[in-house]
Amino acid sequence: MVIMGSVAFNLEQNVEKILNGEGMEVTGIDSAPEQIKPVALKKTVCYIVSAVIFNSKKEVLMVQEAKQGCYGSWYLPAGRMEMGESIEEAMKREVLEESGLECQPTTLILVQEQGPQWVRFTFLAEVTGGTLKTKAQADAESLQACWWDRESPLPLRGQDILSLIESGLRYREKPWFPAVLPLDLPCPVVCQRVVLTFAAGIYVWLLVSNGPEGSNAVSSGSSSSSSSIQEAERGKKKSEADMTEAHLPVSLSTKTHTAMWAAQRLVQECMPSRYYDLDVNTHGLLGVQHNGRVPGKTDGLCFNTLVSLTLERRGGGPPMDMGGEPSDPPPVENGQYRWHKVNNSCLRDTILRRIRQGTTLPVVSLY
Repeated sequence: MVIMGSVAFNLEQNVEKILNGEGMEVTGIDSAPEQIKPVALKKTVCYIVSAVIFNSKKEVLMVQEAKQGCYGSWYLPAGRMEMGESIEEAMKREVLEESGLECQPTTLILVQEQGPQWVRFTFLAEVTGGTLKTKAQADAESLQACWWDRESPLPLRGQDILSLIESGLRYREKPWFPAVLPLDLPCPVVCQRVVLTFAAGIYVWLLVSNGPEGSNAVSSGSSSSSSSIQEAERGKKKSEADMTEAHLPVSLSTKTHTAMWAAQRLVQECMPSRYYDLDVNTHGLLGVQHNGRVPGKTDGLCFNTLVSLTLERRGGGPPMDMGGEPSDPPPVENGQYRWHKVNNSCLRDTILRRIRQGTTLPVVSLY
């Protein structure tokens, strides 16, 4: 079935918003292999924030650890998000507590994850006030702070921050993706809204889900966990009125899989007979949605993720020959989903450019 007229226009408008870094509230989950339960900060999920901050000499802000186990070593300002905080608020608080400086974020430069239960957000930020913490101000948060030239010997708590510092320097000198800051939108679970594309020549298709968003409705503001996520029957036949609600699919991240695996699982659900002939490429994030104002109900995250699908030969051979004519995407075998051929030439160009140029926020699985 082909989406026509205003339906296709509305869908493509929403896709354009996501590509431009905007967001949309998650009202349902399309792909959920397990029971959907709201996540809770400090109980079922842990979010870490860290900041890369430079001065005019390109020296990076470092703090000396006060915690046992890493006492006296140096690290970027970092720490765990507290209940009721936004991601940005948590970063600002950690920088102030550990370094004495106030700051303003420029952009996220990396998201790392070990599944939905551990996610780290690293910001590039700029100093806006405060004074550098001295030894005389040592407390349980840190012993002191300093500006590091990256050449003088400094005992580091971990080598992992070196790549973060390099990424911050590179972005500062020549940004390779539009600035991404967390969007204040509630979500009770950790999930992905997947912009899943298939391209052949100048033609682009998007995988869409039919009917009201999500076969499992989500309400992040209800009074109890049982009512905040309501189970609904899968595979219901969609009426013509339902079809007007076609949308980008939302896939749940589960305890046993990394957050980025959600797109792989979605493809496996939609195209099981062709799955091992397909290469699922997660290019990066277009946006991050979070709102922690209601602990236990809005502690979730939604990653708006750009993914492309290509045909591969079994056994690691070269990509399958598409031929000179436009090739159709692999057939969808799950009636809940279908391909939508993008009509808007500007949108097609934007999708192709962002895939080819790699202009997305990097996301890395640490599994």
